[in-house]
Amino acid sequence: MRILSNADVEKVLTAEETIGALETAYVELTEGRAANRPRNHTYFPVEDADHPGFRFRFKSQEGGNAASGVWALRITSDMAGVETLPTGEKRRRLIPAAPGGTYVGLVTLYSMTTLEPLAIIHDSFVQKMRVGATSALGIREMAPEGVTVAGMFGSGWQAQAHLECLLLVRPEIEEVRVYSPTRRNRETFAAEWSARTGRRIVAVDEPRGAVEGCRIVTCATAAMDPCFEGGWLEPGSHVTAITSPDGTATRRELDDATFDQADRVVVLSREQVHHDKQFDILGPVERGRMSWDDIRELGEVLAGRAPGRTSPDETTIFANNTGMGLQFAAVCARALALAEERGLGHEVPTDWFLEETSP
Repeated sequence: MRILSNADVEKVLTAEETIGALETAYVELTEGRAANRPRNHTYFPVEDADHPGFRFRFKSQEGGNAASGVWALRITSDMAGVETLPTGEKRRRLIPAAPGGTYVGLVTLYSMTTLEPLAIIHDSFVQKMRVGATSALGIREMAPEGVTVAGMFGSGWQAQAHLECLLLVRPEIEEVRVYSPTRRNRETFAAEWSARTGRRIVAVDEPRGAVEGCRIVTCATAAMDPCFEGGWLEPGSHVTAITSPDGTATRRELDDATFDQADRVVVLSREQVHHDKQFDILGPVERGRMSWDDIRELGEVLAGRAPGRTSPDETTIFANNTGMGLQFAAVCARALALAEERGLGHEVPTDWFLEETSP
């Protein structure tokens, strides 16, 4: 059984590998060759004594697919709450519980043929890459062609992966306009990623600057409230969001106006919409703008069972609305194989976990 740190995974897992593994997994889920349990959050009912307003949170998800040959259980423990920025905007914040940092989430992989535990993998690098890669698959299938200027909300950890994956699937993009509430953060992000990508990554001072003139708009934030006003969108735009209500917090990145003008809404998981009562996605259905059957899954689009875009004038939304254990199975299995080729990580005897049975 191999134990891989985030540093080990980062040495072998690329955006290309992540996109490829996830595309296969989503198609297999659509075809009945994969399974996934909806993500669950559980909060301890008492606030932390050292951090008023924050509570212990346990998150779990699991799934597997035929191509990976593994079942993954991902568990995360953290201290979660909401902070108000100097600008007045609120965002979800996770705080370190240990003096030297925060404990990582863990992904345990099990073979679906031998049943043995194969690996324990730190989840942080995988976490951001699987979200960015999933959003990129939505952009690849749904965004209008020929767009050279894109907008992005967020300048943190998730935004990094989203920008890398965006430019991979849409290499024709020449400029990305970035807004986040803290000037220093967005300007630092823009300077760093301009140097890394050779593209114009431009920090803008107002949310409107990351929407107008940008027919691809990506939200990759920890926001609690909508990032922009839907009325600013140009017809024929594609919008990505990674935040929806999760059953414990009424977070959202897109307002009702954005959803109501969409000609097409695709989600990662329809099951999670009802599991978490994601009212932002359900809004256009409840307001009669579209039917529930009109909302399709990314796997259906990738498998050719649902359209991503049928005309340049359509306004489309991809709601990357949940984390899936299936994602961790597909991506971590690939990372494990690549790490084994390079001899990375630490091995422990698998028979430590073997329970002997009587004849």
